[in-house]
Amino acid sequence: MEERRTQVRDYLLGLQQRITEAFGAIDGQAFRADEWRKDPGEPLQGGGRTMILEGGGVFERAGCAFSQVTGPKLPPSATQHRPELVGAGFEAMGVSLVFHPRNPYVPTVHMNVRMLAALPKDAEPVYWFGGGMDLTPYYGFDEDAVHFHTVCRDALAPFGADKYPRFKAWCDEYFFLKHRNEARGIGGIFFDDFFEGGFERSFALQRSVGDAFIEAYRPILERRKAMTSTQRERDWQLLRRGRYVEFNLVWDRGTHFGLQSGGRTESILLSMPPHASWAYQQQPEAGSREDELLRRFLPRKDWV
Repeated sequence: MEERRTQVRDYLLGLQQRITEAFGAIDGQAFRADEWRKDPGEPLQGGGRTMILEGGGVFERAGCAFSQVTGPKLPPSATQHRPELVGAGFEAMGVSLVFHPRNPYVPTVHMNVRMLAALPKDAEPVYWFGGGMDLTPYYGFDEDAVHFHTVCRDALAPFGADKYPRFKAWCDEYFFLKHRNEARGIGGIFFDDFFEGGFERSFALQRSVGDAFIEAYRPILERRKAMTSTQRERDWQLLRRGRYVEFNLVWDRGTHFGLQSGGRTESILLSMPPHASWAYQQQPEAGSREDELLRRFLPRKDWV
């Protein structure tokens, strides 16, 4: 059983390295590595490696974090659908990233792949996988949306024709600001508590999703990173980033899991943008590009 967790760890560390090398090369500034370990006596034990790029030529802030931690008891966010595991110890590991670009025409992107092993005292470990990726544009481009969703669909195709429509719908439902009745972005794919077909097949699906990320995001970044923008576009970007912050703090299960279990706050909040803004009841001008994002891109739709 330990061998399985070692396999996942090795894959995740390699994925983190590939992603940060690829996007550091585009930015022109390398990601900085921050190795960390939890102090003795803390609720969680373990450590990780946070790769961070701030103040770059392309990215205002880009973080890609690996963590591997163990704890004596699963937090409520992990057992709400599995009451039989209340009180079980656990090991969790994953890679999570959020890239906040400088140019308002480049979307923010999020990707996460993770494994959680519940470790009941008198039973075999119970594994499940989760993750996905989603795109949060500030200005909509059909070409970008179609490309991103096509790569997501193709990554899941070997595992059954049902996976993309199912995980796409799950993503649309999950990344939704219920208090505003508004989607966070144009979605992608999301899955959680996944162990269909056993460990090897579930792990293979997770790898396929992780491996697809560079191809899903890099062409969009390359197309948009040099587009000319003005203060108007910057102001809209900051306003929409405020929505991103709201979702992560109010609704995101991963953020809640980390904070409830005593995780490393600096790494958990890596997803936050360096700058964001809020305005009272601000609405874009009818017929504007900003209005188009709200009317045509954020409502749920099939892109492929």
